[in-house]
Amino acid sequence: MNDELHWDRLRVFLAVAEAGSFTRAAERLGLSQSAVSRQIGALEEELGTILFHRHARGLVLTEQGEVLLQAAREMAERINRAQALLSESRERPAGHIRVNTTVGLGTIWLTSHLAEFCDLYPEITISLLVTDVDLDLTLREADVAIRLSRPRHPDLVARRLMTGHTHIYGSTDYLDRFGRPSHPDDLDRHRLVANGEGPTFVPTPSLNWVLVAGRDPDDPRPPRRATLTVNNVYGMLRAAERGVGLASLPDYLAHTSFRLERVLPELEGPTFTAYFIYPSELRHSKRIAVFRDFLLEKVAQQSVR
Repeated sequence: MNDELHWDRLRVFLAVAEAGSFTRAAERLGLSQSAVSRQIGALEEELGTILFHRHARGLVLTEQGEVLLQAAREMAERINRAQALLSESRERPAGHIRVNTTVGLGTIWLTSHLAEFCDLYPEITISLLVTDVDLDLTLREADVAIRLSRPRHPDLVARRLMTGHTHIYGSTDYLDRFGRPSHPDDLDRHRLVANGEGPTFVPTPSLNWVLVAGRDPDDPRPPRRATLTVNNVYGMLRAAERGVGLASLPDYLAHTSFRLERVLPELEGPTFTAYFIYPSELRHSKRIAVFRDFLLEKVAQQSVR
């Protein structure tokens, strides 16, 4: 078996594996069926193994074929990235960006700016992967991420995007009905919306400080009871807007709502820092650079620091 494989044969193999037949792969590649069959035969001979089981209803990968398919997909992804980078070095920023970020940042803050970005860079398309679970950028599950912690992996580049602040908010309708708290102890008599997954959830300082807001660290009283817990910040925002109760929310999120008022403004919750993160191999990518710089400009304009 040769130490090096021809990419042309791997490209044909990838098309056949994904299409499940020589005929469909030939149509996709613009080749004859016999040419595709010869390429696969040559590849199997070169590797010294059978890659497909031939059946009347189509082709099924062998175990060795499954291994090669994974490698071929990884190689295709690397070639596509290289082609995109080479194209960007000659032309305007173009291509696709897969962005991974949290529910709060993605569904509210980021989407509010994407129309302007698309107007400025019509040759760039975006996939927004909104989840509170971090995708692995080193495995190319996304191209960039906006996260609330600095990455530790040496192959990732991080740029500080914003420092966020949290305060307590309630809807105007709720506050007209139940009154506006004037002292932290007044929170004991209000309905509160907190972050959690159920009655056993342990409050996190960043989102649930409202349950102990205004109290000394050695205060013997138990945390305030949450009327509602929601397992993401967007749900907390919507609940507060609808008058369920008072909630601790990031300012960047609360400021997008016309229904919310800040209460007890002297009480400020923990701050957090959001980072724009991408693999070092994309350091010279124009599409990544213009996206990063655009978001930094939006942060500066809104003074969300």
